[in-house]
Amino acid sequence: MGANEPKPQSRLALPHTNPPHTILIEPLVRQALTEDLGRAGDITTDAIISEDAMVRAVIAAREPGVVAGLIAAELAFRLIDPDVRLVPRAADGTVVAKGDVIADLNGPARAILTAERVALNFMGHLSGVATATHQLVSRVAGTNARIICTRKTTPGLRVLEKYAVRCGGGLNHRFGLDDAVLVKDNHIAAAGGIEAVVNALRGRLGPMVKIEIEVDTLEQLETALSFGIDAILLDNMPPETMARAVAITKGRAKLEASGGVTLDRVRAIAESGVDYISSGAITHSARNLDLGLDFL
Repeated sequence: MGANEPKPQSRLALPHTNPPHTILIEPLVRQALTEDLGRAGDITTDAIISEDAMVRAVIAAREPGVVAGLIAAELAFRLIDPDVRLVPRAADGTVVAKGDVIADLNGPARAILTAERVALNFMGHLSGVATATHQLVSRVAGTNARIICTRKTTPGLRVLEKYAVRCGGGLNHRFGLDDAVLVKDNHIAAAGGIEAVVNALRGRLGPMVKIEIEVDTLEQLETALSFGIDAILLDNMPPETMARAVAITKGRAKLEASGGVTLDRVRAIAESGVDYISSGAITHSARNLDLGLDFL
């Protein structure tokens, strides 16, 4: 097999990936390019490379991982020059090995050099999120638990980071404060208890809005269940207590485990029988996947 021939790669079965519409991500990519171009543009490339120079290049993985962010990378190149053509060899959501070529590039050399860093910044970060998610998803395989993300996202990048979670095989929790009710411990403390919270919510929400309440103890769990809550977040409970919570709940509400979710602990959490396991680390602490752009 030649160095530039496509290698066999595995596509995750993710019918729910659904990339965000261009209208949502273009402002993010445009802002990143504007930040990089500054007041005078790419003074290095413009001084060295002639306007009519054309090149071929590849984006390749320098370590194993899951691809995410090609949609942002392609947009970065296209916003600089619409004549740049990016052809994916491994779509977002693909598991790649070290050395796998992810995409082919061809077009004006100036544009490719100018957009390179922004494109790789998006891809490296989002592929890191997808990879971290996939690692947790792989650990809970065979259980009924699903890995979900949180609102612990990089300001401004939530739509892309939550997309990357989907690329890694995870699911999204709420996108913001307005699409579901999540009652945290401070809400309960400020309102004067779970009953006061529920009474305040009833009659103020639309029929499609779900209610989830965070609980710290099994006693709080039983109180929440008595009000017919849709979902309950089990906060920082050990797996043994979570298993008791599952037995108490008996399917009357969806159960989400949160807190202390690591690769070492996630399997035990999943085997407790909870429905969802939420992780903030997959977005706020994911390490960038090492990717490179090389001219041919």
